[in-house]
Amino acid sequence: QLQLVESGGGLAQPGGSLRLSCVGSGYTLDYYSVGWFRQAPGEGREAVSCINNDGSFTKYVDSVKGRFTISRDNAKNTVYLQMNNLQPIDTAVYYCAVVPSPQKMCDLSAGDFWGQGTQVAVSS
Repeated sequence: QLQLVESGGGLAQPGGSLRLSCVGSGYTLDYYSVGWFRQAPGEGREAVSCINNDGSFTKYVDSVKGRFTISRDNAKNTVYLQMNNLQPIDTAVYYCAVVPSPQKMCDLSAGDFWGQGTQVAVSS
């Protein structure tokens, strides 16, 4: 069974950067679109970004456009989320998951094979 493991979280200052990784094991990731989601303290889970199986299509929610970049390296079975110009509002636990792939794109309406999450804290 596919398992996803996130890493790369930590503490960053406002304006700083972090790169999250989502590594798949047990099955090749290159069949799947993968998404990143986040959950802030006391809030519900929020979609952030997704990428289709070959990296030709990406999607971002408005709050991260121009600051976050999703990418993947199928040879390493890994999806990345580069987060630049971080702000306190980005503080959350970040999760990756397999997401739907309508018409070979990606969709953030649902997720499966959730990882355990990695904590991102942005504070001065």
